[in-house]
Amino acid sequence: MSTLVVDTLTGKSTATTLTIGSTPVVSASANSLTIRGEGSNQTSVQQGLAKSWINFEGDGTIAISDSLNVTSISDRNTGSYTVNIANDMANAIYSVTASGTHDAGNYVVQTVVSHDTGLAAGSCPVDCLNNSSSTVDSELVCVTLHGDLA
Repeated sequence: MSTLVVDTLTGKSTATTLTIGSTPVVSASANSLTIRGEGSNQTSVQQGLAKSWINFEGDGTIAISDSLNVTSISDRNTGSYTVNIANDMANAIYSVTASGTHDAGNYVVQTVVSHDTGLAAGSCPVDCLNNSSSTVDSELVCVTLHGDLA
């Protein structure tokens, strides 16, 4: 097996595009990097990366197990938390994916963005609900944010 070690790769015919065979696979420009996805479609690397995520204990004493780009979590009330973002999102228009689990009882935990509190560039409120749509402390809460950083 060979090893190729370089500091800079530059496309031969187009300086910002790398091609394997006859297929352009990577294209770069200022603050943008795309990779060839399905068919001839290009996928933005920046848009596809999670900008923030957290895994935390939501019942008893709340505590962060692990995270990326999160400063802290706040316990707003039973089953209601706020994830505080270290490097803010560009605005309050971003995607939130969340999940939760419980210790005991016969219910499913639904983790949702708190509509009443609303998203903010620097924080994301999440509520954990049981089958009756009542807030409930969740043993494990995971939240991931996708969008643009400020």
